[in-house]
Amino acid sequence: MQKLTATAIQHAKLLPKPYKLWDGGGLYLLVKSTGKYWRYDYRFLGKRKTLAIGVYPTVPLKKAREIHQEARSNLAAQQDPSEIKKSRKNALIASQKNSFEAVSREWLIKRGKKSEGGDARLHRLLEKDLLPFLGNRPVADIQAMDLLKCLNRIEGRGTIDTAHRAKQLAGMIFRYAIATGRAQRDIAADLKGALAKAETKHRPTLTSPSEVGRLISAINHYQGTPVVMAALKLTPLFLCRPGELRHIEWDEVDLSAEQIELPANKMKGNRPHVIPLASQACEIFSELKAITGTGRYLFPSARGASRAMSENAVRTALRNLGYTNEQIVPHGFRAMARTLLDEELNYRVDWIEHQLAHQVKDPNGRAYNRTKYLPQRKEMMQAWADYLEKIAGI
Repeated sequence: MQKLTATAIQHAKLLPKPYKLWDGGGLYLLVKSTGKYWRYDYRFLGKRKTLAIGVYPTVPLKKAREIHQEARSNLAAQQDPSEIKKSRKNALIASQKNSFEAVSREWLIKRGKKSEGGDARLHRLLEKDLLPFLGNRPVADIQAMDLLKCLNRIEGRGTIDTAHRAKQLAGMIFRYAIATGRAQRDIAADLKGALAKAETKHRPTLTSPSEVGRLISAINHYQGTPVVMAALKLTPLFLCRPGELRHIEWDEVDLSAEQIELPANKMKGNRPHVIPLASQACEIFSELKAITGTGRYLFPSARGASRAMSENAVRTALRNLGYTNEQIVPHGFRAMARTLLDEELNYRVDWIEHQLAHQVKDPNGRAYNRTKYLPQRKEMMQAWADYLEKIAGI
């Protein structure tokens, strides 16, 4: 039998009726009206079988012969080539389902959305710094040194904080892989101390009563959109994180009880949190409800009520008031309150820490619940609002 040539294969015409071009040893090219297909006919345990090798020209003649020869070797070893192909395909599918990228994307869905800015940073970190290097690898096969190489690349850019965040993100993904039976251990935990120490950054704030008084006075005279004006005035009264404030929904506000109840999935520590409302906050709410009360968010985006206000809205308002990023940022109001409630108003530190939604534990190491010290915190939040009015000369 004459062997096939590349030229003969190339010029074989597609006809309505299928025909075969034999290459020997059971290998042939099946020519159909839809294309040209490599096939290998063989017998295994007395049964006639056919192995689909591939489609021409994706699989050229040389490659088809290599696959054919491998199949014949397997057959000589009493192994069914079709079963081997099926097993490899199943292994590939399983590998893809268990890849670091697949597990990461599955974890993202389970995690859900938290905050617009935080979610964007997390996705960017994953897409830029982890998936390009680890994405195709089976999550169970990734070693600590593999992850460290990724983290060292980030360190090499001089972004040490980002490297630590990437390590933390990888750890969450590996722990999810363990929980779903696709990994045995969290290799990120093995890298403790392997990265340069991140610098502790304190968010800019004001703590002098006179400076704070001038700031609160400026805030109360700020002219902007009603939503931004309300958010700016409520930022120092809530003591929550900027992302938590922006995403407060009207369903979470209980004006009769004069408090806001934030669910665990909105909080940094994944614990529900209560914000008592001072009378000044309730007054702002009554005005704001007439503007945004029919929608979902207290502070909807200017681009559409279905989204929360931009993370830069309050920051921009502070810049418009003449305050720089080096003087005060939205997150800095928490440090401001932490200092003045302690040093000027003499409130207990554990009450303050609870209101800041920091993790506070009892002597047995158990985290206190969301309503711990709630009556005392209500009184403290009202005193705080009154104090801000006093030093601002309102």
